[in-house]
Amino acid sequence: MAHITTSVEYGIHGLLWLVDNDGRALSSREIAELQGVSPSFLAKIFPKLEKAGIVMASEGVRGGYRLAMPANEISFLEIVDAIEGEKPLFDCQNVRERCALFSKGAPAWATDGHCAIHAVMLQAEKAMREALASHTLGDAFKRFSRKVPDSFNDELSRWLGERTASRTARVGKPARDAPT
Repeated sequence: MAHITTSVEYGIHGLLWLVDNDGRALSSREIAELQGVSPSFLAKIFPKLEKAGIVMASEGVRGGYRLAMPANEISFLEIVDAIEGEKPLFDCQNVRERCALFSKGAPAWATDGHCAIHAVMLQAEKAMREALASHTLGDAFKRFSRKVPDSFNDELSRWLGERTASRTARVGKPARDAPT
């Protein structure tokens, strides 16, 4: 988990649209439109979430993405790792081995174990991973839901209904609408 990029932020926000939406699948295009982001950008994120087992995709006119498990079982750490990969927070360059005073090579006392800097970074990464693992998508949804007025949910339902109707009406027959 080197640097947490905006892909994680958009991924989590995108996943929130899939929580408690009556099992309705949303295409990555619809999720992107809801967030005001490029569909091609979001289309790169959701396959990673699918590969990690966080979402499942279905094709067809009513296709799209759904959560693959309850939101309370999806940790922020799982989402971050799915999108960013499991990279270390700190990439130690072993600077201590290149000290100008070690012309014959760094002595063991200087290089045994983790250096003090790396130790701090490992501790920070451990704490961050533990914090991310302790929060779920369900927790975030509950927080979000407390703020949302019923009128927003009604507007969202109408908006999604219009999108579903337009997908169904295309060319008089169901289109092979992939999850994008």
